[in-house]
Amino acid sequence: MALVYEARHFILKTLDQPHVSRSDGGHVVIDPKVAVEDRTRLTPEQAVELVKLTMVSGEALKTVLTRKGIRIGRINYQDNGNWRAELHVHIYGRALEAKRQPYGSALDFCGTREDFRRQMGDLEALREDDIAELRAEIVRLLATDKYRSF
Repeated sequence: MALVYEARHFILKTLDQPHVSRSDGGHVVIDPKVAVEDRTRLTPEQAVELVKLTMVSGEALKTVLTRKGIRIGRINYQDNGNWRAELHVHIYGRALEAKRQPYGSALDFCGTREDFRRQMGDLEALREDDIAELRAEIVRLLATDKYRSF
């Protein structure tokens, strides 16, 4: 796991075993600093911060990976909680030339975490330079009019 960005109530991180490989679009996760069951348990302040962080992280992931030659067609945002029963939001880039998770298809994660690891094997995580650029892009975006007054 690598920390990408830290906000007041949430962290944005990568996973050592991503669900979507870097070349297929990349994958980051937003976790609350204090575990909660689901978004209905968030305070209004936390809910606003989560939406804002979700937006900037998706925009940053698309910008950074596209700049690196991985053409991202869209971002998928998913509240999961099946393999880990607490709120966390996955941000999945969907590359136009994706191989394992083809663009335009629903993401395929198998039934259990163990099945996923067996069937998908090791997927390429975001690189250190990707993470540094994501962090810088998030900081840049947060300073824009769109997000500063959010």
